[in-house]
Amino acid sequence: MFVLGAALTISPAVREQTWQVSNLFNHWIGIAIWSILAYLAHRYVEQHLPDADPYLLPIATLLSGWGMLSIWRLTNTFGLRQAIWIALCFIVLLIGLRHREIPEFLRRYKYIWLTSGLLLTTLTFILGANPMGSGPRLWLGCCGIYLQPSEPLKLLLVVYLAAYFADRIPISRRIFPLILPTLFLTGIALAILLIQRDLGTASIFVVLYAIMVYLASAKRRILILSALLLFGLVLAGYFFIDIIQYRLTSWFNPWQDPSGRSYQVIQSLLAIANGGVFGRGIGLGSPSVVPVAHSDFIFTAIAEETGLVGSLVLLLLIGTFTTRCFTIALRAERHFERLLAAGLGTYIGIQSIVILGGNLRLLPLTGVTLPFVSYGGSSLLTSFLALMLLLQISNSTERDPAPLSKSTPYLLVPAIINIGLLSLAFANGWWGIVRSGDLLTRYDNPRRSIADRYVLRGSLLDRRNQLIAYTDGVPGSYKRVYAYPELSSITGYTHSVYGQAGLEAQLDPYLRGLQGYPASQLWWQRLLYGNPPPGLDVRLSLDLSLQEQADALLGNTRGAVVLVNANTGEILVMASHPTYDANLLDDIGAQLLTAADAPLLNRASQGLYSPGTSLTPFLLAELFDSGFELPEFPSSLLMQQDGRLIRCTMREDRPPDWENVLPAGCPQPLVTLAQTLGAQKTANMIEKLGMQTNDSRLEMLAIGQTISTTPLNMVLIAAAISNQGLAPAAQLPIAVDIPGQGWVILPPQGQPQVVFSAQGANMAAETLQSADNPFWESMGRIESGDNPLIWYLGGTLPNWQGTPVAIVVITETDNPSIAQETGRGILNAAIQP
Repeated sequence: MFVLGAALTISPAVREQTWQVSNLFNHWIGIAIWSILAYLAHRYVEQHLPDADPYLLPIATLLSGWGMLSIWRLTNTFGLRQAIWIALCFIVLLIGLRHREIPEFLRRYKYIWLTSGLLLTTLTFILGANPMGSGPRLWLGCCGIYLQPSEPLKLLLVVYLAAYFADRIPISRRIFPLILPTLFLTGIALAILLIQRDLGTASIFVVLYAIMVYLASAKRRILILSALLLFGLVLAGYFFIDIIQYRLTSWFNPWQDPSGRSYQVIQSLLAIANGGVFGRGIGLGSPSVVPVAHSDFIFTAIAEETGLVGSLVLLLLIGTFTTRCFTIALRAERHFERLLAAGLGTYIGIQSIVILGGNLRLLPLTGVTLPFVSYGGSSLLTSFLALMLLLQISNSTERDPAPLSKSTPYLLVPAIINIGLLSLAFANGWWGIVRSGDLLTRYDNPRRSIADRYVLRGSLLDRRNQLIAYTDGVPGSYKRVYAYPELSSITGYTHSVYGQAGLEAQLDPYLRGLQGYPASQLWWQRLLYGNPPPGLDVRLSLDLSLQEQADALLGNTRGAVVLVNANTGEILVMASHPTYDANLLDDIGAQLLTAADAPLLNRASQGLYSPGTSLTPFLLAELFDSGFELPEFPSSLLMQQDGRLIRCTMREDRPPDWENVLPAGCPQPLVTLAQTLGAQKTANMIEKLGMQTNDSRLEMLAIGQTISTTPLNMVLIAAAISNQGLAPAAQLPIAVDIPGQGWVILPPQGQPQVVFSAQGANMAAETLQSADNPFWESMGRIESGDNPLIWYLGGTLPNWQGTPVAIVVITETDNPSIAQETGRGILNAAIQP
């Protein structure tokens, strides 16, 4: 506890990796209270109950202290309250241990105790309250002090059943008449809980009752019948009770509504995944992200900060406590004490499994507490009263154990409970290790955004190391800044509400510091600080000077521009319009999600467009590759297709010859080229170029109306015309700055592909050479109702001595001049810097 307390004290300094912070000290008040009273309890038991079980008190003390610190780590207010409740519980424990007659007193007045518990629970219908101010009114209280009657009612039910069955041992074969009175009283308790909609406690009552009857009668069919009954009740509840349907639906498929009804479960699993093997460290996780983490989900707070190791220790403590209860039961001198000890062990074990199973999605979620650990005075006091009874029972060892005809139930029940706890351990390992990678990269994991406030995220730089995106501020208040916001559609964003997109998402492992460091350094950093090391800077192939010109030329026109190095595939320009300012996402994020012009879409790499009549360079290269020459010039330039007139992209008043018509994107000449090639070769070319089509008719393929592709794919194919027929692989991130190594080159995103022969590509480029510019160019048009699209393709010529480049421009407008002027302007700027 003192080690945990010290770790919590310095956790702010560890998280921010500086001593210039306010460390935490308030929790030492709770540690002092816990330590003093735990010592007094230990000394008292050692002196006055020397034969009491030596494991129960240390385990309960450790669990309660661990829970108190976990709660204090979440909120000082609840932590202080829990410390006060712990003090009260230890005082009650010490007072109770002085009165050895308490078990007998409970047995003698069993009906009165159970009836009193039922009456208190019933009072919640009239005087019920909820400490949170809203929700089920399951508490009685005043002036800030509350009691949940259903908690001690579990203890009273165990006392009643143990006393009732002990008076009737040995149990006769006709068991139903014997258990009828217990069914009546237990049924009343269940009815009250169901009306209250306290389904977690109701399910525990059913299991407790079944196991107590089984322990008393040794009839295994009791367990089978009870399991069938419970299954039937759950099935009926699914169809007729909304809250049961709600919880079962969230259990079956929580991923369907991760931000709604399944939010708690999803965040619970994310917390466990975040803990991994060794945990984030005390005070270094983000357990407060899980709703009600101090109560129903206290386990997830522990699992996140102590990992699988801490979870296994917790499960081992619960399993040991439960097993010792049954050991005490087997050694008990009287039947009542035997049944009481076994019943209390069952209560602790089953309730632990029910709530932990809900946290781990092994069982449907229920609103019960984890004994000794969760926040809540009613639960904690009930657990300590159970501890008091167990210590008193275990101290009576002067006589031989009471006769026991069959020991099987007292061996089978703890075995079942321990198997349940073992299943929880495997479930914890599944979510914390096997599935952790998938879970932690989910868009709805807020821990990533929380970590971004404390860990310096790497910068995005252009090819000349000019800043595109960087992180500003100090640990605890880091903020992402986008120095060139016009690139937001490309760079994307990393945001606490809207998650990640674009390059921020693609390069997140490097920018977050999860990749690029040695595995040993990552492990050590996580062990010490609960977070990865500072993120790494990534250099992009973009040229900001060219990018600025492209954005200026495209202006307010919807569309995209991609300029690449035709040899290496490095993307020099990638523009998508309309764009947005990622710095303003807090203010405009909701509007962007529903904007009709889709500014969040990266039109350059994600926009699917028909190439229309822009396939000219590729049909020419394929034609020359196949050994054909230009065919006879068609008699018409335009064509009718499905009742629509398809026109040339550029003006139609030029002399009608191949040299003028091909760059203008006229449809009929393209059909003539495709007819010369033949349907099969044309279809093979479309497939080779990585385009998709849903209509294989020759005319439709030639004019590209039923083909879909992206501007990025188009520019890589256009690059083949300027690169001897070789289409390069796209490359946007080109290097990462790794400590101790400097800038390390990143591999391209794929392999170059030969799509045309060098001769075919060169002949196509020369055929399309611009009369007034040192490059080839071609236009294309998509007839799309009232919103035609214009393509511009261009690139350097085969004999170009500088860096070969290729460009694609697409504009969502019927003005071809905008696309042509944009393409020519950027090409001229690229080849004549």
